[in-house]
Amino acid sequence: MYYKPRTNNTKQAIKNHSTQVFEQIPIYGEKKVHQQLLEDGFKVSLNTVARYRQELSLKAVLAVKQVNTTIPIKAHKKYSYKLQGLNISHANHVWSTDITYIKIAGGMVYMAAIIDWHSKAVLSHRISNTMDSQLVMSVLNDALEKYPHPEIFNTDQGSQYTSEIHTKRLKDLGITISMDGKGRATDNVALSASGEAQNARESI
Repeated sequence: MYYKPRTNNTKQAIKNHSTQVFEQIPIYGEKKVHQQLLEDGFKVSLNTVARYRQELSLKAVLAVKQVNTTIPIKAHKKYSYKLQGLNISHANHVWSTDITYIKIAGGMVYMAAIIDWHSKAVLSHRISNTMDSQLVMSVLNDALEKYPHPEIFNTDQGSQYTSEIHTKRLKDLGITISMDGKGRATDNVALSASGEAQNARESI
């Protein structure tokens, strides 16, 4: 995450910034939001953050991945895994993406997110009721518009990522495609999201 420090500590400024953090990382709970506010120059207590979030009806969503979101299609081309032994030394060297379930009141939705593997910054995320190519293309195009293009883009072998529209977009930009092989632990966003989800659970 990248924020510009602020010194305005009015109630509305803190509320506005808390909302901004929530919109960018909805799995952040009170403790994480409080930490982010302190890093961004706000002088505010955890209890105040909790009270403002309650007034704004902001409640962290819980990211879980209990159901398989990696559904491969045999006809789609699979790409080799490029991160084995790789020294990821700088921002925009490798981006990584995944689709994660999020538990909400009344059901579950899908969250697709992209992180920069070096900084672990969440570059873009989208939430949808469906897990399809439109979801992953939306989050990909958003990240590509906002940041310098990565050298390598790592995904799993799900049909959304092996689809022609997704792989062609990356290849047209000269981005190397990397895919986790079957049976290996994924290197993608779910790992980061699961940790943040645990932080959120502790804060709610």
